[in-house]
Amino acid sequence: MMVAEQTSQWRGELHYDEPMAAHCSWRAGGSARRYYQPADIADLCAFLRDLDRNEPLVWLGLGSNLLVRDGGFPGTVITTFGALATFEWLDDQTLRAGCGVTCSKVARLSARAGLVGAEFLAGIPGTMGGALAMNAGAFGGETWASVVAVETVDHEGRLHTRYPDEYRIGYRSVTGPQGEWFVAAQLRLEPGDAAAAQERIRKLLAQRGATQPTQQYSCGSVFRNPPGDYAARLIEAAGLKGTAIGGAVVSEKHANFIINTGSASAADIEALIGRVRERVEEAHGVVLETEVRIVGDKAAAGSGDG
Repeated sequence: MMVAEQTSQWRGELHYDEPMAAHCSWRAGGSARRYYQPADIADLCAFLRDLDRNEPLVWLGLGSNLLVRDGGFPGTVITTFGALATFEWLDDQTLRAGCGVTCSKVARLSARAGLVGAEFLAGIPGTMGGALAMNAGAFGGETWASVVAVETVDHEGRLHTRYPDEYRIGYRSVTGPQGEWFVAAQLRLEPGDAAAAQERIRKLLAQRGATQPTQQYSCGSVFRNPPGDYAARLIEAAGLKGTAIGGAVVSEKHANFIINTGSASAADIEALIGRVRERVEEAHGVVLETEVRIVGDKAAAGSGDG
């Protein structure tokens, strides 16, 4: 990894050849050609204004829904975690969370304030930016159910305020104005019992720990649930628990999780995703769609990766 000097225009940190395995929850994958951590929103805007419009771009929170192929990503990764992580109350029931705020923090602070409706966010291992982008959900709740406004930035570094009716919201999918990225969310919650909300979070986390391999390297659920069914049920019924390619294995605890046992390459993980999809389609006639985003180049033949 090489660190570039800060420019007069930018106050954040720009790194070259940044190993993305260190930033993604699967702990696998190649390097990003450039990796930028902005100082704040104003700095992010300045950086985007200087960025070539054709530059491949990936936004990164906790890296809990991303796989970078072993050949690396030939563009720029912008990380929001630890940078765009401001949290504030706009009124007694409305909060504003930057895209780098963790979902679990939103859940905890909301419950502590006696507001209900965000408890499910405690079960999402990512940031608000990622939750907005895919309408993340857990335990029956979905991110956009409480959204009253979002703040976005475009490639020219201009900020916008958008409203839910400007987006098409679906199950794990969000489509809206092109060429804009989320930088903050405004959520409106309902008053409730603080102790009860905190107890619900405790129970949800206990349930998650009991049913999911939370102590192992994974990206959470790999596949979306198909209509009227569960991806995990289909994978388990196809006899795929424990199936392995290299250091990647389908979890014995939850079939919709793929685990890096410590030596998996991104190629191992991607190949196992493909095998699971093929076997499930053969067994059930259902084509599973991935939740995880896969970017970058495959390693060159003979490189030893994958």
